[in-house]
Amino acid sequence: MLLFCILSALYYLCGMEPNEKISVVINTYNASLYLEQVIEAVKSFDEIVVCDMESTDNTRDIARRNGCKVVTFPKADHKSAEPARTYAIQQASSKWVLVVDADEIVSPELRDFLYAVIRQPDCPSGYYVPRINKFMGMFVRDFTPDYQLRFFIKEGTVWPPYVHTFPKVQGRVEYIRQKTYMFHLMDETMHEYVDKMNQYTDNEVNKKSHKRYGIVALFWRPFWRFFRSYFLRGGFRMGTRGLIRALLAGWYQYVVVAKIMEKRYRDEEKNG
Repeated sequence: MLLFCILSALYYLCGMEPNEKISVVINTYNASLYLEQVIEAVKSFDEIVVCDMESTDNTRDIARRNGCKVVTFPKADHKSAEPARTYAIQQASSKWVLVVDADEIVSPELRDFLYAVIRQPDCPSGYYVPRINKFMGMFVRDFTPDYQLRFFIKEGTVWPPYVHTFPKVQGRVEYIRQKTYMFHLMDETMHEYVDKMNQYTDNEVNKKSHKRYGIVALFWRPFWRFFRSYFLRGGFRMGTRGLIRALLAGWYQYVVVAKIMEKRYRDEEKNG
């Protein structure tokens, strides 16, 4: 990491411009709560594109006031940002794109790493970025971060229009192993979590309706998600909060499987 920082400093001290540019793309809908902080953290990038889904608050005003390029994607009946992702990415003018949610802070270390790594001759076409999330007022202390595929070459990249999906990147993709994080500021209440879980699991049904889940999946998938969250990823280090978080991860999978089975039964009944 120190080597990357030194190389970056040398480029600027010598008066040399980076060979590559990076655009930051932020998808928004009524995202005024954290947006000022999010934009402030990425102002040293070459461009900031805010793709807004017809916000009714002052999200667009905040973006314009901070010098962002603002484009619009119709909200329609979309429940998540994924349908707008590909459109947003294509509005960027740089070769490289970093996708940031409207409640995520990019650390200076991550910024320095990205500019340094794209100057390397063997740089991959994309990177999974480590993200640290919040839960019940505490940043999650997992053994491994929540990796998100957020940095990539714009050309040829498309994002499937389903919730909780990663973009399809043309070429090699690697994980950032250095401690260069994005910090997820959103700290949902249980009420907000349950509301979102209903929305997200509905979208999962659309994406996975072809799956033939049965009774085994009703037990195995929730158990595995709980076990992974609590034991393998170190949720137990968060005490009671870690236990609640792991149980919710298991419950999410139970609801997904149950909704997929419900849809199959209803379709079978309808078709005779």
